[in-house]
Amino acid sequence: MSKARALSGIQPTSGSFHLGNYLGAVRQWVELQNSHDTYYCVVDLHALTAGVDPAKLRDATLASAAQLIALGIDPEKSTLFIQSHVPAHNQLGWVMECITGFGEASRMTQFKDKSAKSGSDRTVVGLFTYPMLQAADILLYQPQYVPVGEDQRQHIELTRDLAQRFNATYQEIFTIPEGYILKAGAKIFDLQDPTAKMSKSASSTAGLIELLDTAQANTKKIKSATTDDGREVRFDEDKKPGISNLLTIHSAFSGRTIAELESEFDGKGYGDFKSAVAEVVTSHLDPIRERTQELLQDKGELTRLLKIGAEKAALVADETVRKAYDALGLIPRG
Repeated sequence: MSKARALSGIQPTSGSFHLGNYLGAVRQWVELQNSHDTYYCVVDLHALTAGVDPAKLRDATLASAAQLIALGIDPEKSTLFIQSHVPAHNQLGWVMECITGFGEASRMTQFKDKSAKSGSDRTVVGLFTYPMLQAADILLYQPQYVPVGEDQRQHIELTRDLAQRFNATYQEIFTIPEGYILKAGAKIFDLQDPTAKMSKSASSTAGLIELLDTAQANTKKIKSATTDDGREVRFDEDKKPGISNLLTIHSAFSGRTIAELESEFDGKGYGDFKSAVAEVVTSHLDPIRERTQELLQDKGELTRLLKIGAEKAALVADETVRKAYDALGLIPRG
């Protein structure tokens, strides 16, 4: 019996993933590859909507792929590739744009939020059509499941709507995917603002634990993390969001329950607790950083692995585009 297929992607928005990327998504991708036919994509085309420095984009794209491998994505188990290496993404993206209503696209939360901040004159069209390309990214590979966070649910619903619309209007081509909502327990917050999700869009990197930072740099950030008044190490997201966030991080890496940690640090101060969090985090991240650096030092081997992944992905994606084009009445090239 064949495995159910799952697909997800990550943007190369910077040279390093942060703790939220890892604990909130990638660690669960690693688990999925043992039970599913998994496709994982570095979505470099999506990164263009934010404006790019070409040299930084190249470096960040390779660093993203290297980190995925270092974190446990196995190119032998999963199809790992770069989005722009498979032209079918853009081909099907245009088809999705042509069956999406203007009102539907206008209601997408990401576009509304970002255009409200930047103003319509400074908002690129690519941000408006981003969800259609994202739908194409998914539908090309006919996955049953799409591992995403809760904040991506709207994108999955649009993808399902477009697939159903195409199937009903033209021909049954697309699998209707389901959102595989990742476990909620690993939501990581900014160390300096523990009411906000850890994100690259934060105004400062002081609250980010970056996977490729040195142990010294991340230790300093953890020890400088915002906490509340008092000394009690207790999980209470409303009254003690900073300590609760650090408890979540420790638990995610150590595998110990929140209750066990509360008991261990009962009667101890925040200083002892932060030192313990720093130790468990850096001891886990050190080998990941070292493996990433090894991969980036041998770019020939890394690009070889990504080429193999793109070729495997293209076999599936090109066939989906062929069927979709035929259903639309487009004449195949002889």
